[in-house]
Amino acid sequence: MALTQRLEFRQSQSLVMTPQLMQAIKLLQLSNLDLSAFVEEELERNPLLERAADGPEPPVAGEPAMERPDYGDSDGSGSYGDDGDASDMAAGPGGEAAFEPGQEEWLNRDLGTRAEIEQTLDTGLDNVFSEEPAEAAARAAQDAPPSVYTEWGGGASSDDEYNLEAFVAAELTLADHLAEQLAVAFSAPAQRMIGQYLIDLVDEAGYLPADLGQAAERLGASQADVEGVAVLQKFDPPGVCARNLSECLAIQLRELDRYDPAMQALVEHLDLLAKRDIVALRKICGVDDEDIADMIGEIRRLNPKPGMKFGSARLQTMVPDVYVRPGPDGGWHVELNSDTLPRVLVNQTYYSELSKKVGKDGDKSYFTDALQNATWLVRALDQRARTILKVATEIVRQQDGFFTHGVAHLRPLNLKAVADAIQMHESTVSRVTANKYMATNRGTFELKYFFTASIASADGGEAHSAEAVRHHIKQLIDSEEPSAILSDDTIVERLRASGIDIARRTVAKYREAMRIPSSVQRRRDKQSMLGNALSAPASSSDRSRDTASV
Repeated sequence: MALTQRLEFRQSQSLVMTPQLMQAIKLLQLSNLDLSAFVEEELERNPLLERAADGPEPPVAGEPAMERPDYGDSDGSGSYGDDGDASDMAAGPGGEAAFEPGQEEWLNRDLGTRAEIEQTLDTGLDNVFSEEPAEAAARAAQDAPPSVYTEWGGGASSDDEYNLEAFVAAELTLADHLAEQLAVAFSAPAQRMIGQYLIDLVDEAGYLPADLGQAAERLGASQADVEGVAVLQKFDPPGVCARNLSECLAIQLRELDRYDPAMQALVEHLDLLAKRDIVALRKICGVDDEDIADMIGEIRRLNPKPGMKFGSARLQTMVPDVYVRPGPDGGWHVELNSDTLPRVLVNQTYYSELSKKVGKDGDKSYFTDALQNATWLVRALDQRARTILKVATEIVRQQDGFFTHGVAHLRPLNLKAVADAIQMHESTVSRVTANKYMATNRGTFELKYFFTASIASADGGEAHSAEAVRHHIKQLIDSEEPSAILSDDTIVERLRASGIDIARRTVAKYREAMRIPSSVQRRRDKQSMLGNALSAPASSSDRSRDTASV
């Protein structure tokens, strides 16, 4: 078969992702904080975009409209009104005179001719020298009205620009706190260098790596020199720079002067304490029940993560995107949170003025592209808001039982069911529900919370939601008695009796996801709590009898 070159025409259809379409898809999955940051960048980049300011509130019926004084006159005249008349300044609220009658008469008084003024002042007007330039400028600056509202207020020009975070001081990090103590503790440069390197290795909980051999190798120092900087463990907070939990607790106990041999044995066997094996701990420590209970209480009062009090990540307030409120007809009213929706407008007037003045083709092309991008952004933001409202409304319709009765009535729901109901693609619904929150009468939830897997019913009826099954398991465990702890097999039997067909491994998976220990651990915990509760009245009664005998 001969190889030849030839030209062919083929017609095909393909989906092309335009930059505008990619931007619209990106806006769908952004959270309200990321969206605000994106819009701020576009406002700085595009000269035809402007923030839509809230209009003035309408005046109350029967009251005169109050005009807001203009503090930003460009002519520097200092006038508060539009015409700049002194009569407007003399008028107070409601048109009443703000000056006393004598003052108003003095203002309207005619000073007379030049000769009369010179006779009154007993000197010629030529002898009245003008102020020095510096003094005149200072007086003009003092008498001029403030250019922005901040010069009279407490640091913000309006409520929209008021930022409380601007007054918050930077938090002291754990590394900075340790570095300040390092400068005082060591004078030798080599020790300071080793100490600073170890401080950089401390994690956010305040722990050093268990093996410092790699640090010694990287620093080119001996293992003894690196471990010789053990004075770091005496820094504040107590327990910092430890290499494991036992060492951290031991450091804190030494600070409290409570690290005796019995407490040392307890700290070295924390695995038994985690298992609640009180009998074995009592034998190892060589103490009685009352002493071991006091020792365990002291261990619980210690801080296992001393570094967490420094430089912790600032918690961001979760602002809901959608509000769900009960309606007057017994249904649910869904509305968007207008505070999370950026308001931007396209300045058509500015574009019209520029199009008349700009003569270069490159400049015209730039402003034309800016107009198209601004128009598309406004449309994309509007479409995003409509899509979020449509998806949220359908979620509320599908999960009506949850809003009315609680988590136990949460239905199984997937993205396809919502997408088919609102005639959208599943990927669109997935992007809309990402990083979005809904404020309801039962709390604030992420939109993805309402999408749960289904668990078959034991009697062949309607399937159950996985979240509702987790809630049922937690209720069973919370209501169990210390003498009758429910095993996973027993929980499976009770769930099947309630009409939920579930396997034991699924129960174990849900239980571990909710951080609920096994039945053996729960039995030890509850029996220990019950024993402590019973021993407390007995010890108090013994002390009362001893006091009575004395």
